[in-house]
Amino acid sequence: MANVAAEGELDRSKTTVVFASSLGTVFEWYDFYLYGSLAAIISKQFFSGVNETAGFIFALAAFAAGFAVRPFGAIVFGRLGDLVGRKYTFLITILIMGVSTFGVGLLPNYATIGMAAPIILVILRLLQGLALGGEYGGAATYVAEHAPHGKRGLYTSWIQTTATLGLFLSLLVILACRTWLSAPVSDAPGAPTQFDVWGWRIPFLLSIVLLGISVWIRLKLNESPVFQKMKAEGKASKAPLTESFGNWANLKVVILALLGLTAGQAVVWYTGQFYALFFLTQTLKIDAVTSNLLIAASLAIGTPFFIFFGWLSDKIGRKWIIMLGCLLAIVTYFPLFKAITYYGNPALYEASAKSPVIVTADPKDCSFQFNPVGTSKFTSGCDIAKSALVRAGVPYSNVAGESGKASIKIGDTVVPSMPAAQVAADTKAKNDELTASLNAAGEAGILAAAQTADTAITDAVTAAGLKDVRPNEDPTKAKTLTALITAGLASDAYKNAADKTAELGKVVEAAVKTGGYAAAMNDGFAGTLSGALKTAGYPAKADPAQVNNGMLIVLLTILVIYVTMVYGPIAAMLVELFPTRIRYSSMSLPYHIGNGWFGGFLPTTAFAIVAATGDIYSGLWYPIIVAAMTLVIGALFIPETKDRDIHN
Repeated sequence: MANVAAEGELDRSKTTVVFASSLGTVFEWYDFYLYGSLAAIISKQFFSGVNETAGFIFALAAFAAGFAVRPFGAIVFGRLGDLVGRKYTFLITILIMGVSTFGVGLLPNYATIGMAAPIILVILRLLQGLALGGEYGGAATYVAEHAPHGKRGLYTSWIQTTATLGLFLSLLVILACRTWLSAPVSDAPGAPTQFDVWGWRIPFLLSIVLLGISVWIRLKLNESPVFQKMKAEGKASKAPLTESFGNWANLKVVILALLGLTAGQAVVWYTGQFYALFFLTQTLKIDAVTSNLLIAASLAIGTPFFIFFGWLSDKIGRKWIIMLGCLLAIVTYFPLFKAITYYGNPALYEASAKSPVIVTADPKDCSFQFNPVGTSKFTSGCDIAKSALVRAGVPYSNVAGESGKASIKIGDTVVPSMPAAQVAADTKAKNDELTASLNAAGEAGILAAAQTADTAITDAVTAAGLKDVRPNEDPTKAKTLTALITAGLASDAYKNAADKTAELGKVVEAAVKTGGYAAAMNDGFAGTLSGALKTAGYPAKADPAQVNNGMLIVLLTILVIYVTMVYGPIAAMLVELFPTRIRYSSMSLPYHIGNGWFGGFLPTTAFAIVAATGDIYSGLWYPIIVAAMTLVIGALFIPETKDRDIHN
């Protein structure tokens, strides 16, 4: 790699072009990827009206919404770029991106404005996606049209670093803010940190500063000389969309570029960077700061290979470097991610081997827990069991069972899981009777009545095959009726109440809601499952002392190098596939369908597959199948382009 600079040295004017285009695009990717890096917090802030598993998938779906509209942005801004020029088009795109990102930082959360919060969030994500759809094609085309023949791979490879550098920058800013604002907002046990409550907004608000810098830089650029020459000669297209997609000869190349290049490139890119980050935090339960540092380290090591493979593609060709990256991903993804589990959370790896978890239920009772609009309720016994295991990051297998019944087997321990409707139906009458008897006992006899009720509740929970987890040696943490009512009677609200009977009724109502039959059954399931998993060796989170950071960086860097192989040469190849007059439109659409749809929906799709199957590695089938498609189509039908003249 030492002689790369010598053989492809940039003169001052071209260095300015590459730097200005790349830096502006880095900032745009930074804006776009902040959301993905903060998906878990976004879920709690804007989708708190749904259950935790659905909320995280909903957050990922909103993240993917930005990708869904990227092809439409490619059409709108691609046409504009072919009509009026490259420079002014990607000046517009960065303005839209920066303002939309700043808006996310100002947006009130679900608790403040309800459903308006996620709706506005999705609208802002759609605007980001539209802007990004016009950005990449403009920057890549602009740089390639300034590059000398034989060095387009090297020149455009700097543009290829921008997505990774934007992600890298977002991770560093988030890490700095998370570290700076790590103190809890209160002294209460389990209180969230300042970053989780409000500090997450800072990285979004900083985008307004980056926007100013980016606009200032891009205003200094001149139009592409190739575009200027074409306009001067009167050869510019008057209908770039019709020429690009209404002409079969060109449309065929667009389709081949999508299926034989960008689709596979996209899934390798998103698996190596985003899915890897989600896998560390959501599946292996490695803390967010450590996960971000691991990804940042692998990106820092791997990013120079974008330049290397771009340079190499000028020497030996672009096609087979991309195809080799797809092949390596296909062959090694499963062993690499299993190794990441082994070195990232060895306790989970060992427990899943020694004490496998099995969910037994009628398949008809089990939903595919993919709910992008957050309206579905997953309340069957099977769904409750699987949702609890997914939240815990525990892999499981499925066995068919009787209709209406579900259970979780952990080693030799069986934990029954009852439908939410059944629990509600079985406990409503008991809770009503319990409330009446406690109120009737009055202040003098209520504690004795509560003790009797606690015994009956414990018997009911035990009879259901669960453990009553309400008792606790610490009275402030106990959820028994006796403890809750004792605390209620000692409260200032009760002591100072003018109507003791009415206030006693409120104390009883709150106690029954927290420690009555329904709560005891639900908490009993969660507590029994948690205890069984702990006994079997399943950790609640990765033990920092057991995380092998060195090996994880090595494995994550391998994934990043795959990314550089498929992504480093692809900008030059896409530019070279299409003629100047319709280049912006033609190359942008396959790129953004590939990266916006095939790649952007990867985290959402992969996690839904994992939730359905219980296999923490099953989500990898999605990128493997898409990469295999690209390998076959690309190898058979995509021509080599490195020696083409792009001035026609």
